[in-house]
Amino acid sequence: MQDLTEGVARFQRDVYPAKADLFAHLAATHRPTTLFISCSDARVVPELITQSEPGELFVIRTAGNLVPAYTPGPDGVAASIEYAVAVLNVTDIVVCGHSACGAMTALAEHHDLSGAPAIADWLRHADASRARATGEGGAPKVDALVRENVRAQLVNLATHPSVARALAADTVTLHGWVYDIPAGTVDELDATGRPAALAA
Repeated sequence: MQDLTEGVARFQRDVYPAKADLFAHLAATHRPTTLFISCSDARVVPELITQSEPGELFVIRTAGNLVPAYTPGPDGVAASIEYAVAVLNVTDIVVCGHSACGAMTALAEHHDLSGAPAIADWLRHADASRARATGEGGAPKVDALVRENVRAQLVNLATHPSVARALAADTVTLHGWVYDIPAGTVDELDATGRPAALAA
């Protein structure tokens, strides 16, 4: 906790004064243009990767950047998606996977999750990803599973009514990204799940 406390002190001393006008504006304005759905992994920091300022991204982080397909009932992920699309009117949604993802590694390597039932239940939202990534060799490789998982979550995202309406109205665009932690690169996936050039 001392590191966090010292970080708050540095923020108040060094960062906040330089951005005081921005924070004053943000106190009454919340208009992000992008919903960014990423993994909860501490090594993946959406604002750092995209060099975004406060207020520019509406961020949802889940283990394995999983987006459950829409079902009626209370759901924090669904509520956040609906708020971003139907209330904030974001124009872009990014689902960002990453290299060495612990969730995808657990699936690809068939880790025993019997002692972590909540994790095992959550990772069932990646069943389609695993099926897509499993070739003739049997078990999928982690990198392939990461890419297929991004594609599968984009499909799940489109089942949410607010997203489906926005897609039909052509007011939102979906993007699939994969962040490579050691290289610092980001690949945008094309429709096949292969890396495509990310516009600079």
